[in-house]
Amino acid sequence: MIGTPDTSRADSDRYLIILYDHLHSFMSIVHSDGLGQFQQDTATPHSSRVATKWLQEHSSKFRHFHWPPKSPEMNIIEYIWDALLHADEKRSPPPRTPMDLLTALQDSWCEKPPGYLQTLVETMLRRVTALLRARGNRTRH
Repeated sequence: MIGTPDTSRADSDRYLIILYDHLHSFMSIVHSDGLGQFQQDTATPHSSRVATKWLQEHSSKFRHFHWPPKSPEMNIIEYIWDALLHADEKRSPPPRTPMDLLTALQDSWCEKPPGYLQTLVETMLRRVTALLRARGNRTRH
């Protein structure tokens, strides 16, 4: 439609600025040993032409984990968000302000058992195997 702003392009440009301004310093701080890999999902700004080109041009300075298409079940963060949001949906009364939501999310996180993250990590082999069998398409997980 003529005159309609291309928000996906704006989001891609904004993401490119974040990569340019922060990725190298972040990777050098978090992975000072040089062994870390930058990982992102396939959200539209992340997989845009400009972001993909920038990552290819700068890949000699860090390693980039290429995310399989159509595979949100491979992202442990998605499981964590889902668990936190379901816990917050059960709260009575529900969070009413952004600060209430932040406090509720923090409380939900603190209520997770100590081995919660380790359990998610240990399921990766099973999820990767299922993804390979599905040839990169969605799996049941």
